[in-house]
Amino acid sequence: MRSRMSPAFKLQCHFILIFLGALRGETRYLELREVAEADPLLLFNTDLKRELSEEQLYHRSLRCIDMLSIEGQFTFTAEQPQLQCAAFFIGEPEEVISIQYDLVSVDCQGGDFLKVFDGWILKGEKFPSSQDHPLPMSDRYIDFCESENIRTFSSSQNVAMIFFRIHEPGNGFTITVKKNPNLFPCNVISQTPNGRFTMVIPHQHRNCSFSIIYPVVIKISDLILGHLNGLQLKKPSVGCGGIGDFVELLGGTGLDPSKMMPFADLCYPFHGPAQLTIGCDNTVVRMVSSGKHVNRVTFEYHQLEPYDLGSPSGNSIKEYCFPSI
Repeated sequence: MRSRMSPAFKLQCHFILIFLGALRGETRYLELREVAEADPLLLFNTDLKRELSEEQLYHRSLRCIDMLSIEGQFTFTAEQPQLQCAAFFIGEPEEVISIQYDLVSVDCQGGDFLKVFDGWILKGEKFPSSQDHPLPMSDRYIDFCESENIRTFSSSQNVAMIFFRIHEPGNGFTITVKKNPNLFPCNVISQTPNGRFTMVIPHQHRNCSFSIIYPVVIKISDLILGHLNGLQLKKPSVGCGGIGDFVELLGGTGLDPSKMMPFADLCYPFHGPAQLTIGCDNTVVRMVSSGKHVNRVTFEYHQLEPYDLGSPSGNSIKEYCFPSI
């Protein structure tokens, strides 16, 4: 009998497999393009997310390629030149990430760098997208070598990252990572392929995306917008028209929602259920808000299983991504 990995462990391995060969640090704007061969199982400890008392601060060394979902103090010390490194941080949907520089020893003049990014970048694609993030792209990067007086950074959503290059063995840095509550979470990457979430935008002119990096079945149970009732399939030239408040369901193979395929528009309020099966590597529920109303959508999701691939019934839609030719 084959043993089964937990969903969280599979998600972590999936991320790290992408990270391993995708990191390129030659420019200010990190480009993640190539995939290299390596064993992601060697890089992640499934016991990391253990219970710690409030008084305890978790300590460990930071790897050149790392992903962390817990608070603590993390130290990176170069044993050899490390030119393409990144650490990815993720919290619960209702949290934001705080990163504090405790100690930094890098040679900025010698080509080292240490940068924080408000979001994630994978294979050249960014989350949140430029359309959904409240800050312009240039303000989402903080370069320690250019802003040494900035010692603390707080993300706008539940994910953030640092990327760094260190040439001299013995140099490195220590950071403290904390997670703070976010009353109205907007842009989110889910840590698991199964869950339930309510997205609320209270009288704010903004766009919010909830990303699930799995093929999933999504069930919309409740949608409140500022105007009447219905579900409309996405056609090439048909959407919600001039309606300023709506929800769209997207799917794709990358991270950036603005580059994904739209599968359905939810243009009017309704009380579900409405179900959509999206067989893509990444699925996004995205709400566009004009700021004139309090908009809310509640949905649940689970990883796509073989039994979900039967004939659709009732208010159910099936959409799939296909590899490019």
